[in-house]
Amino acid sequence: MRLTKLREALAAEGLDAILITQPENRRYLSGFTGSAGVLLISQDQAVLATDFRYYEQVEKQAPDFRLAKITDKFKTLLPELVQQVGAKRVGFESAHLTVDQHQEWQEVAEGFELVPTKEWVEKIRAVKDEDELGKIEKAIALADQAFAHIVSFIEPGMTEKEVAWELEVFMRTRGAEKLAFDIIVASGPNGAMPHATVSERVIRAGEPVVMDMGARIDGYNSDLTRTVCAGRPDGKFREIYDIVLEAQRAAEQRVRPGMTGKQADAIARQVIEEAGYGDNYGHGLGHGVGLAVHEKPGVGRLSEDVLEPGMVFTVEPGIYLTDWGGVRVEDIVVMREDGVEVLTRASKDVGRQ
Repeated sequence: MRLTKLREALAAEGLDAILITQPENRRYLSGFTGSAGVLLISQDQAVLATDFRYYEQVEKQAPDFRLAKITDKFKTLLPELVQQVGAKRVGFESAHLTVDQHQEWQEVAEGFELVPTKEWVEKIRAVKDEDELGKIEKAIALADQAFAHIVSFIEPGMTEKEVAWELEVFMRTRGAEKLAFDIIVASGPNGAMPHATVSERVIRAGEPVVMDMGARIDGYNSDLTRTVCAGRPDGKFREIYDIVLEAQRAAEQRVRPGMTGKQADAIARQVIEEAGYGDNYGHGLGHGVGLAVHEKPGVGRLSEDVLEPGMVFTVEPGIYLTDWGGVRVEDIVVMREDGVEVLTRASKDVGRQ
């Protein structure tokens, strides 16, 4: 089915074949998890070119692909492969291929034309099948468990690094093949930076602590953010937290298939703007999640991506105040025929204790 959709795109654009180099796209189409390789896909052939390190791996993971052994630079093999599949117009992934790689390929492109393409496979990947959704749900469940654990663990006097390490150990020892991304634990004023780096800062009682975490299982990622207090929150925290939570709930209740990313973003943004904090919400509402932790669809102020059933994405509004901190609450949802289903189960009540 995945190759069929790609071949339909080839035919629609008048291309004979396409070269796939982007790692997640390569894995999605072939099943190959190695770190180096190029796919060449035509209407009737599928080739995976890689070096000695991965010959046996290709045979096990990508049985539907013919192995082409790279013994020198790939450009040396490229003309032969293109000739074998009988291609004259060959697409490449312009958003991934480097200038140097393109120049090397262009040097040997005799008898065929290299044609740039953009996000063909990413658009196919945006709609998840049931197998993908099951893997994402496993990764989500593990992050949910990690959050439940950390709520009972975190105390004033701990450093951000201590809390981040506890989260990492919890997920790695319970099935995560790796972290989805570097964990964020941003306490007090550090929380005003949406992508703060974990530091040695000591967490103080009553201040907001933004925690952003995710696990990877079977290649698929989760992404979870919750904001808590290590101690009793004050009135300011409750005010900001309730606005963010209202914005998230509004989006999760009203987003429907057929909306663009920017229309979905506007639902939550309106709540925050009407509360007087529009200037303190500088990022988009969300992003797709799958083999990459940030992928299509885009769900932000500029996104024209149309939301379709089967798409998996985050809903994560936030408010960030310099010298005070931030509040962000993030779920992963899947688009259904009648709206979104929230897959994240982590508690949101801890932010209002």
